[in-house]
Amino acid sequence: MTLEVFFVSLISSMLIQNVILMKFLGICSFLGVSKKMSNVWGMSAAVMFVMMISTAITYPLYFYVLEPLNVQYIDTIAFILVIAAVVQLVEMILKKYVESLYRGLGVFLPLITTNCAVLGVAQTNISSANGYLDALTITFGTALGFGLIIITFSAIRIRLDSANVPKAFKGMPIALVVAGLMSLAFLGLQGLI
Repeated sequence: MTLEVFFVSLISSMLIQNVILMKFLGICSFLGVSKKMSNVWGMSAAVMFVMMISTAITYPLYFYVLEPLNVQYIDTIAFILVIAAVVQLVEMILKKYVESLYRGLGVFLPLITTNCAVLGVAQTNISSANGYLDALTITFGTALGFGLIIITFSAIRIRLDSANVPKAFKGMPIALVVAGLMSLAFLGLQGLI
């Protein structure tokens, strides 16, 4: 993999094919955790860790275990089991060392197990990655894009809480409008690569 291909894969998965705004995966945590900036940083780091470790395990699992045994049809179940194990590891680490973040993330931490963004990356890498390094690059870019969008969205939501927004749009309605506008802005990047 050349340096140019690395950066194209990284930028494409981070911005152009953004998992939240272009593929609409991971919306639950995107809307649920983005109310407090401290939770957003923790969720971004947790999702990045889970995505990277899951891809590091699921990609070889598919090509060196499931495919040779001709049981590719159980890939979703196998990937969810791997993701669940990694999430449990993250949950135990946060509970032991960062108790405040563990409590702040609440129900959204175990929901990373069924976060369709994490599973979506694992599934996408099987069909579109050109090797193990490319799969890890795409995953890293996707995780960075997830973090970038959720942090930006959180900053906008915090600012909107103190803005003069009509009563009918307060809370989730204005958040959905902002998410739609962000998605439209990222749609403009589609022709770059």
